[in-house]
Amino acid sequence: MKGVLNLVSVGPGFSDLIVPRAEAALRDSDVIVAYDLYLRWIEPWITGKEIHTPPLTQERERALLAIEKARSGAKVALISSGDIGIYAMAALAFDEMREDDDYAVNVIPGITSANACASLLGSPLSHDFATLSLSDLLCPWNWIEQRGRHIAQADLACVLYNVQSAGRQEGVYRILNIMLESKSPKTLCGVIHNAYRPGQKVSIHHLEDLLSLQFDMLTTIVIGNRFTQRKRGFIFTPRGYNNWDSPAEQPVTNDLPEHALWIFSGTSDGNALANELAQQGYPVVVSAATEYGGEVASQHCSGVSVWAGHQGVEARKQVLSQNQARVIVDATHPYANLISEQLMGLSKSLNIPYLRFERPSSFAADSSIECNSTEQAAEQAIALGRRIFLTTGSKDLAVFLQAPGAAEREWFVRVTPEPEFIQRAIDLGVPRSHICAMQGPFSEAFNTALWRDLKIDCVITKDSGDAGGYQAKVAATQTLNIPLLVIKRPKLEYPFATSTFDAALSQLQAWHVTP
Repeated sequence: MKGVLNLVSVGPGFSDLIVPRAEAALRDSDVIVAYDLYLRWIEPWITGKEIHTPPLTQERERALLAIEKARSGAKVALISSGDIGIYAMAALAFDEMREDDDYAVNVIPGITSANACASLLGSPLSHDFATLSLSDLLCPWNWIEQRGRHIAQADLACVLYNVQSAGRQEGVYRILNIMLESKSPKTLCGVIHNAYRPGQKVSIHHLEDLLSLQFDMLTTIVIGNRFTQRKRGFIFTPRGYNNWDSPAEQPVTNDLPEHALWIFSGTSDGNALANELAQQGYPVVVSAATEYGGEVASQHCSGVSVWAGHQGVEARKQVLSQNQARVIVDATHPYANLISEQLMGLSKSLNIPYLRFERPSSFAADSSIECNSTEQAAEQAIALGRRIFLTTGSKDLAVFLQAPGAAEREWFVRVTPEPEFIQRAIDLGVPRSHICAMQGPFSEAFNTALWRDLKIDCVITKDSGDAGGYQAKVAATQTLNIPLLVIKRPKLEYPFATSTFDAALSQLQAWHVTP
């Protein structure tokens, strides 16, 4: 008697999401081969059958076992969650089959992780989309990055599988940064944990905010495109686009001067440089990452134009090219290394000179403890304090709040008064009473009074220099006799860097860039 190999998809995790054809195949099979977790979903249809459950890591062994049983004449069901033909067991089974095998093969489709997660979010995959697995066990990482870059450049909606594991922590953030090179930071995204299973969690974020989150292998990320919208707590992508040049995605540049110096700022010293250059007669555009940063630049810089709001690399490339920028001046925060790398890349691709203007370091080993990374700072703070104050901004909050032992500590944060930064802290579980939303820098007296009243026993900061109020933090922690942890600055190879206005002006003159 010829055997039968049923390749059965059992969906995301609830029996009512298993298609009737899969149920019929299970009832008709004599032998069941599955990872043991899946048995609970199909229990009503497999009672009394021969069951084999090789461990999760033995996928090929499962496929071989099912094939051998089918070759011997048995009716076999090889089980996979989701759809067995998508990132799953069907390919392994076909890989191990022989051309002369004569058992029947039936592939029964199911609800994929992409389908399931999309349904929980609304309808984000209503137009062209891609899926991308971030596991490099079977695919070289450089291939994954290349595919991610093409997905981003095409602005396809996409679903990220195998997002993060204990041994693969950084890959997802590299892919998200690649997405941000071409997609808008405000692209709507969904994060789904345990879709249609116990412990299900669904949340909606902007693409830029995903960089501050932690994930795992039970998480799927859905990233929309420029047309994805939010309504009634759901996100959806319209079926027809009509106009690819969405107004929200195209920079409005009609009122910006041509042949200007473009100063990417958002820092007080960057704004001061912009003001000085404008006083020298240069046409200057200040680019700030947030609307609030744009308001500050407008207040403190006279005679400059301001371009504010989150923009991706493509938007920056368009506006620099359109307005024939003469020089890119990178006066972003010392820890904004991603933006600096992007600006250096734009400098090369557009053949525009690049000048890095960075405040000097103020770190002194005798007054604080240097940490090589955010993770190390979190570990040391948890060891040293119980009421910990973060002056590191909103970007890395998740690293601190989700570190081992963090739940046993009280965390206080100081962020700039942008609603999204405040919301990010709230979403991560920081009590509203522990959030200080205000614009710095702050004096020694203010820091001392605040930290004394809050009974802070450990402070974490960055080497933000005098312009960022670093010395005031040092003095306040010394007065209170509490430890100050300082996260080390990232090191980048800049083609030209300075911390003084005179040196910046001399370099512009050396490039023959005159007012």
